[in-house]
Amino acid sequence: MEDVLGVYCLPYDPAIPQLCMDESCKQLIGETRVPLPAAPGQPLRYDDEYVRHGVAAIFMFVEPLTGWRHVSIRARRTAGDWAEELDAVLERHFPHASHIRLVMDNLNIHALASLYETFPAPHARRLAERLEIHFTPKHGSWLNVAEIALSALNSQCLDRRIPDMATMTREVAAWEASRNGAKVPIQWRFTTDNARIKLRRLYPNI
Repeated sequence: MEDVLGVYCLPYDPAIPQLCMDESCKQLIGETRVPLPAAPGQPLRYDDEYVRHGVAAIFMFVEPLTGWRHVSIRARRTAGDWAEELDAVLERHFPHASHIRLVMDNLNIHALASLYETFPAPHARRLAERLEIHFTPKHGSWLNVAEIALSALNSQCLDRRIPDMATMTREVAAWEASRNGAKVPIQWRFTTDNARIKLRRLYPNI
């Protein structure tokens, strides 16, 4: 926990961006009947019946100190998908960064081995050398800014039935553009000093 909190206290450095990443999923749901349109005093009405169209995986990357967000929608959430998303972030979004400080949870696919399973060894090594990974502790996912961003995405954009990947990708892209256009940094206020006071039960008595 203190390792992650220490990362959040570091000043902004464009040569060493600080990123948080997390994943989620959403079931794709279609309609069996056309919804009744909204009318004065009457909201849009959906039928209780629906059709399942599978599940979409959501990959969220956040740079707290600039307010930048990137969301990608995929059909699966495998080690290869994670590796390809990380490759895109490093090579396309931050090609000039010497390395990236990455905060994420300790999911089994969040490992450098996933890079080697997906790319030729020289490319995997080049990516790995640009990563400084900081794992959130067990039961400490609330320390991940990307998880907070996913919660905002779900409440602001994905709080309704979405039938297919194309629609979801389009809606998420619009949300991302709106949030990135605001360019509002995320102010993380919970520090190590706060943790040692409020969570003192987690520390051993010496």
